[in-house]
Amino acid sequence: MTSPTTIRIETEARGVATLTLARPERHNAFDAVMIRELTEAAARLGDNPAIRVVILRAEGESFCAGGDLGWMQAQFKATRADRIGEARSLAHMLRALNTMPKPLIGRIHGPAYGGGVGLAAVCDTAIASTGAKFGLTETRLGLIPATIGPYVAAKLGESASRRVFMSGRIFDAAEAVQLELIASAVAPAQLDDAIAKEVRAYLNVAPGAVASAKRLLHRLTNSIDDAVIEHSAACLADAWDTPEAQEGVTAFFEKRKPNWSIQG
Repeated sequence: MTSPTTIRIETEARGVATLTLARPERHNAFDAVMIRELTEAAARLGDNPAIRVVILRAEGESFCAGGDLGWMQAQFKATRADRIGEARSLAHMLRALNTMPKPLIGRIHGPAYGGGVGLAAVCDTAIASTGAKFGLTETRLGLIPATIGPYVAAKLGESASRRVFMSGRIFDAAEAVQLELIASAVAPAQLDDAIAKEVRAYLNVAPGAVASAKRLLHRLTNSIDDAVIEHSAACLADAWDTPEAQEGVTAFFEKRKPNWSIQG
């Protein structure tokens, strides 16, 4: 297996693994390579009996800006089948992280938009810096938060999801706590200590029991099955084929407002 180019994995003897998004120059946005490498990393860490807990973090000023611009542009030239395939890969990556039989703790130090919110949603616990910003910004581009939608809805519930799922507005860490997307928001200087506190708890419990408890919880509360994933992938592929998406993404690259925007 070749070494990953978009992520880093570091492990400690005590069983703590740190999974780092390492495309800072692209604000850690998803492309096909990162999606594949994160999927493989989730499987590798999940299968490693020496790993007790996984920290998900990122390099640079952003946590994750969602979809990579080049990846987004390529969708316009792709067939519907290819679009569904790309969307399915993203959905399977999120499911791999969501169901990984290790606790996943998110360290969110900066902006998390679109797919970045999806990553926060699949963490068992996510803690953010008070300066972090969040947003399901897909509708600003004429798209929808499709493949991340099942995980956002599962984490927030319907009522909280309705507040942010369609509007595309940016919200701060305090509101992310209210929405229950993240567990807490702390000052930047306190973020690592807060993460360390969460990690310590998992080093004092039986790892097999933790994995079983996580599986049980998903069985009791989570209905994200293959049918849901396939439907979300199809919805995203169809959204890319709309005039709104064509206009929204084109306007974004041309640094102008799309034709449906009537105010700043």
